[in-house]
Amino acid sequence: MRATLRCAYLALLSLVLIPTSATAQQLPLVIDVEAQPLKAQVKRIAQALDFLGEPLTKKEKDALKKANAEMDKAKALRAIQEVLDARVLVGVNINPESRVKVARGPAKAELVEQGWTVFLVKVANEAGVTAPLRAHSPNAAPLVKRSSGAKDPPQVIKPQDVSDRWMDIQTFDQQPLTRGLSGLRLEYRILQVYSRDKGKREGKLLFDVGQGTQDLGFRNEAAILFDCDPAVKLTLDIVDHNGKPTTGQFVIRDQMGRVYPARSRRLAPDFFFHNQIYRHNGEHVSLPPGKYNVVYTRGPEYRILNREIEIPHAETARETFRLQRWIKLADHRWFSGDHHVHAAGCSHYESPSQGVTPEAMMRHILGEDLNVGCVLSWGPCWYYQKEFFEGDIHKLSTKNYLMRYDVEVSGFPSSHAGHLCLLRLKEDDYPGTERVEQWPSWDLPVLKWGKEQGGVVGFSHSGWGLNVPGDELPNYNIPPYNGIGANEYIVDVVHDVCDFISAVDTPSIWELSIWYHTLNCGYTCRISGETDFPCIYGERVGLGRVYVKLDKDQELTYDNWIFGIRDGRSYCSDGLTHLFDFEVNGLGVGEKGKDERPSFVAAQAGDKIDVSVRASALLGEKPNETIRNSPLDRKPYWHVERARVKNSRKVPVELIVNGVSVETQEIEADGSIHDLKFNHKLERSSWVALRIFPAAHTNPVFIEVDGKPIRASRRSAEWCRKGVDVCWDQKSKRIRAAEIPAAKAAFDTARKAYDAIIAESYDDREK
Repeated sequence: MRATLRCAYLALLSLVLIPTSATAQQLPLVIDVEAQPLKAQVKRIAQALDFLGEPLTKKEKDALKKANAEMDKAKALRAIQEVLDARVLVGVNINPESRVKVARGPAKAELVEQGWTVFLVKVANEAGVTAPLRAHSPNAAPLVKRSSGAKDPPQVIKPQDVSDRWMDIQTFDQQPLTRGLSGLRLEYRILQVYSRDKGKREGKLLFDVGQGTQDLGFRNEAAILFDCDPAVKLTLDIVDHNGKPTTGQFVIRDQMGRVYPARSRRLAPDFFFHNQIYRHNGEHVSLPPGKYNVVYTRGPEYRILNREIEIPHAETARETFRLQRWIKLADHRWFSGDHHVHAAGCSHYESPSQGVTPEAMMRHILGEDLNVGCVLSWGPCWYYQKEFFEGDIHKLSTKNYLMRYDVEVSGFPSSHAGHLCLLRLKEDDYPGTERVEQWPSWDLPVLKWGKEQGGVVGFSHSGWGLNVPGDELPNYNIPPYNGIGANEYIVDVVHDVCDFISAVDTPSIWELSIWYHTLNCGYTCRISGETDFPCIYGERVGLGRVYVKLDKDQELTYDNWIFGIRDGRSYCSDGLTHLFDFEVNGLGVGEKGKDERPSFVAAQAGDKIDVSVRASALLGEKPNETIRNSPLDRKPYWHVERARVKNSRKVPVELIVNGVSVETQEIEADGSIHDLKFNHKLERSSWVALRIFPAAHTNPVFIEVDGKPIRASRRSAEWCRKGVDVCWDQKSKRIRAAEIPAAKAAFDTARKAYDAIIAESYDDREK
């Protein structure tokens, strides 16, 4: 009975100590606390406020200095609380049972649009708790719960709720403070509050010290009406290398290193999973007054520049940013593109089943200087994003920058056999289907359908499911064929329905091995570069890209560009590494020879071939050890840093014949262009390409000696033949019963084709 009365008395006392009203008010003094440790904690609070750029005023510092010198405990405690309480947004009381209650403090609830404001939290800790004080808010809840799977759509809030997620909060628990509470009867903590908006906004703050410590009756929360002052409207004048206005990419950080606009509160076209924003010339960004570091560029063909700016206390400000190129491939008639980007799903927020609009995607394409961007609708966003499919380039396209909506077969019944990029489609619904679940359950019929309507088709993120141990290239280990990459490719390439295999967005050994092996068998599928933005690579569009050559009399049209991928008049790269104007005996890669086949050269036994290329790359002067020391199966999978020769600024350009490096020349990766020549004597029909591994790879030129087909490697043919069986064992279980006979016949055709090639191939098994 006596214990019950004591608990009731303590509960009543705590209500007296910390009122529960959310209206701004004075907080009661806490007297029952040791002065010396409180004084020490207050000194650390002052140091932390200095670190955060919100220092105490001279008047406050003088008052605290006087309080610290005061020998009378009661006077010292009163003086300290009178100074710091003025900055307290909320008071937190932790009662003897560790229940948390919250009351509004005397600080003005004033925020600034797009900025962080620092407040104090007064903690009356009756229980001596040493757990961290946790702050959260439904107005600051994450817009999505990110998924760990590359293609798994996240859980999301409803789009109409986005406007209520206007704030962000975080406690400052770094040095000189501690992560947990000290256990002292009284201490102060730091709370940082961010506002996305301007004007009046209500926000709810909730505090606890662990699961189940919230007091009953919602007393651990405070609803506060904030006044959010407008930020400074900073207009950006963005000037290209030629003096013309353009689009730029900006990463803006304050002196604390915090990114602006705050990532967690961004709305499209700014993406919360990016540090950077994209702005067209003359557009603005809202920033609170203060000093900022700005990193700006425009895709990998531009240098990354850095500036310090100061935003004044004014309504508006203006800054000019001049971009610098280190190379412009379009001047050499090589036009960049990324054929695999998404406007929804994976990292996209608001509603991944809908995603963002074409206007947002075009901004990102322009901001990364991509001449062509293919925005692909896929499973999770299919029924919303397909409304933007027109069977032509989008109306937002310009003369030098094209955007087109097409299809990735992902989240469809055939996805287990490998995701497909279907480009240049006239019709995006498979015949006889109304929903994606009705599409074929294996890839070959889909590829045939795409080809029949004039499309250019191939496999996405090729390496998934083709993982093999070791860094040997080509690799002779048999992959499991258990993923969503170019798995059924081992069969479909035989049926001549696959125009390209994608690279750059999965480990290079896994991607290139299967391609090398099929080239050694005489098949002529080309390679292309992609990002799979924002699923595999969410950093930016065009991180993996393909460059296509157009003749002087050719305009940049989607057909001209996409047919360049089909014909192999292209190379793929990380954008920092380039192998262009590749020729063999005067025939440019992808150009038609005498028999009208692209990239085919006739030769006689014993002939030497003359190979030329223009090569360029850009490396930093100092090595990036994190990238170059990472295994090849760690991102970034393709990057020029991985090609660096020791601690130099050189990278090797390799001549590849039938998958084997036969000659190497090094170039200085300082952005300059190097004209290289190679000579090589062929013993048999072969394919020839160039690479800077793993950063750039040309498409092959096929050389037929004495009119004979390429049969370069019996080991490769045997590898492919084994692959057909492994692929069938993996994929047949998920093919519909009604489609099994056709699928089995197609796989049998591939088996017979490889058996014949094995018999015809050069025997390299003992070499």
